[in-house]
Amino acid sequence: MRFQTVAQVKNPGVVRVLLVALRAHGFHPLEPRDGGLPGVPNLFGPEGIAIDVPEDEAEDATLLVADLLKDMDSAAS
Repeated sequence: MRFQTVAQVKNPGVVRVLLVALRAHGFHPLEPRDGGLPGVPNLFGPEGIAIDVPEDEAEDATLLVADLLKDMDSAAS
């Protein structure tokens, strides 16, 4: 099964919320990977933590993630 990145997010808390929301909507995201060292997330990913889903789910998952990020951003303002 091939996976596609639908978003990269710097805040680990937001990543957790997005993963739960994706699963609740029937998507199958991969668990985020650490940078290779325990307790040091994103060591090799300065653009953020990648959220990956199966390729056949990527289009719909991208829409959902974009809407959720927009809602979270407007709620923080």
